Amino acid sequence: MTIRGVLLDLGGVVYVGEAALPGALDALERLRASGLPVRCITNTTRQPQRLLLEKLSRLGVSVEPDELFMPALAARAYLRDRGLKPHLLVAPSLAEDFAGLPDSPKTAVVVGDAATGFTYESLNAAFRALEAGADFLALARNRSFQDEDGAHSLDAGPFVAALEYAAGRQALVLGKPSPPFFRAAVDSLGCNPGETAMVGDDVEADIGGAMAAGLRGVLVQTGKYRPGDEDRIDPPPDAVAAGLSQAVDWILARA
Repeated sequence: MTIRGVLLDLGGVVYVGEAALPGALDALERLRASGLPVRCITNTTRQPQRLLLEKLSRLGVSVEPDELFMPALAARAYLRDRGLKPHLLVAPSLAEDFAGLPDSPKTAVVVGDAATGFTYESLNAAFRALEAGADFLALARNRSFQDEDGAHSLDAGPFVAALEYAAGRQALVLGKPSPPFFRAAVDSLGCNPGETAMVGDDVEADIGGAMAAGLRGVLVQTGKYRPGDEDRIDPPPDAVAAGLSQAVDWILARA
């Protein structure tokens, strides 16, 4: 089937830390020049939308706000539509994406990558809110991410799992690999899922999640990729590429 749209992960695919990956910016330019619509779909929860857009601009990546899909924005919409007040267990900088929501007696615990904010006190406060009946939202449940030093660091997933175990409840995941998160991005492209390629470095959240939602998965061997990752999901990725440049080659050959 012809590819008519592209979803693109950011961390580990376009950049690591504050540096663009080799060849990534040129690959993005080729993708834009092809006329294929592109959306950036990221599970980043340490930065609000404003700071992530600023970072992309510094790297030379032009992305409009409506082209960027982030779990915090999906969570904000969820809270607004249901009249819920957030109990945030997230990085302090992310709080601005939840500013201005009306006060409410009904609460939802919202868990993202709080980094050093994952203390006994903060986790216990979230646990007590859940025991009191608060909704339970996870911005992501990734196991790990590639940190700026090149090594893996714990992501939000292990802490979400700890709260699930303690509270005896499952969180509603609003980021990847949640099918509605992928569908919202695909709908904005005006494509069908089968006509959309998802490019990512996380074989579970990016590729497995996308393929479960009917998209075509292109795993890049950068970022958090480790040898053999492509064998960890069934069916396997539609393609495995050395980096974004090779992934774009694969996509444009099928556009």
